[in-house]
Amino acid sequence: MSAADIRWGILATGGIAARFAEDVQANGMTVGAVGSRTPQKAEEFAQRFGIPRAWGSWSELANDPGVDVVYVATPHSHHHEASLLCLRAGKPLLVEKAFTLDLAQAQDLVTTARSLDLFLMEAMWTRTLPATLRMLELIGNGAIGEVTAVQAAFGLGVDFEPSHRLRDPLLGGGALLDLGVYPVTFAQLLLGTPHHVRAWSHLHPEGTDARTGIVLGFPTGAVATLYCGVSGDVRAATVVGTRGRIEFPHGFHAADRFVLHRPGHPPEEITTKAAGLQYQAAEVVRCLQLGLKESPLVPLEATLSVMRTLDAVRAQIGVYY
Repeated sequence: MSAADIRWGILATGGIAARFAEDVQANGMTVGAVGSRTPQKAEEFAQRFGIPRAWGSWSELANDPGVDVVYVATPHSHHHEASLLCLRAGKPLLVEKAFTLDLAQAQDLVTTARSLDLFLMEAMWTRTLPATLRMLELIGNGAIGEVTAVQAAFGLGVDFEPSHRLRDPLLGGGALLDLGVYPVTFAQLLLGTPHHVRAWSHLHPEGTDARTGIVLGFPTGAVATLYCGVSGDVRAATVVGTRGRIEFPHGFHAADRFVLHRPGHPPEEITTKAAGLQYQAAEVVRCLQLGLKESPLVPLEATLSVMRTLDAVRAQIGVYY
């Protein structure tokens, strides 16, 4: 099957669902249906993007025979419920990050998918971007030597009202799952699973984290210093090696360029194709075409490892959903 022959179903109609529809359609992929808990929202979304079928329930989308794979785009508080429904209906899945609220839910989805022999992948788009893959290629070829430290920060620079989703513990609010998943994933992509996790946080009155600092220690002796926050606009990252460093001045999670620094050489800006959600969708399509049940770019064990780290951070900062 070609990429255009594989029909996507989009579960939910929020901002990230709209961006996904735009990016995949602009890159020759097909959206066959959309599902929402509100029929009107599903119809409006379908009309906006020229999608042939709009379903007023998750179950109807999950059981649509004209859908080959589902993108779960709800808030992460609903990922587990929606994903289980789709898996039990026999649908391969791409699940928006953060994958679930905690490790237990994530492990349940992985176990279910494997027991049903179905494809499952976290929609951690950063891991599929051309800039990320180029960075990994350079590091693999020894461009900066052994990686000894990672610094990454993601802050939105917005002060949300108390009623906003990002402050609501019932919706998995706070900086950690929405924003912190990026620097943690970035660090673990480069350094593996940490054996030491330390975290500090300032909490909203609602009990969710407004900003959190994280230090990860790794068996090699490498260290990652990470930050996430709803206030303070910062999205920078630096990868430090024994013979140089790579800097993402802004937007490491959605980069199309970075700067390579090596002693004795002028800084070199590396530019790649623009970021977008189409790369993760294309990776899903590639895996389905090959009959793979998980992606080598976004392996399930990596997703579980990140969720384990996020659980450890939450335990230390006192955030409960």
